[in-house]
Amino acid sequence: MSKKLTAELVLEQAKKLGVESAVLRAVIEVECKGSGFNADNTPVILFERHVMRQRLIANGQSKIADQMMIKRPDLCSKSAGGYGLYFVQHGRLNAAAQYHRASALESASWGIGQVMGYHWQSLGYPSLQAFINAMYKDEASQLEAMCRYIQVNGLVNALKNKDWKAFARGYNGAAYAKNSYDTKLANAYKQFS
Repeated sequence: MSKKLTAELVLEQAKKLGVESAVLRAVIEVECKGSGFNADNTPVILFERHVMRQRLIANGQSKIADQMMIKRPDLCSKSAGGYGLYFVQHGRLNAAAQYHRASALESASWGIGQVMGYHWQSLGYPSLQAFINAMYKDEASQLEAMCRYIQVNGLVNALKNKDWKAFARGYNGAAYAKNSYDTKLANAYKQFS
């Protein structure tokens, strides 16, 4: 069975949300260049060192956060950045997991929608591991997570209205303009509509 997303599955999710399939395809394109898996069949991820620090503290592991900030500032820091290339992301995740597995898994954005792992509970997954398993299963499961995130965060109307600024702000945070997410989304939508 293929792990790839089909146009029919995108259309099915779009209908559930009440949006055009082109808007979902635009989000997928901007978030992960259209593919949720690497060549080695691992999910596309981006490990966020500043989120690792936040998650360690949220998970009651402040001492580990302090140790990591000294020993591995590339994996745990107050500042974002230092991502490195895409092919090193799982290595970074695995190294961080040696310190605290749950916090590390929660500190990566996953799959075609680049949904942060720490959202697992608000998206209705029974456990962090259930979320991770879904990210490894196939792109349809990754799309499901992305659509749950869109619904839970009240972003459906922004997609319906093609209000790319509102969607980008809600999906990527207040710094969306720094990376021109709204412009990228608008351009991707034009490509797919």
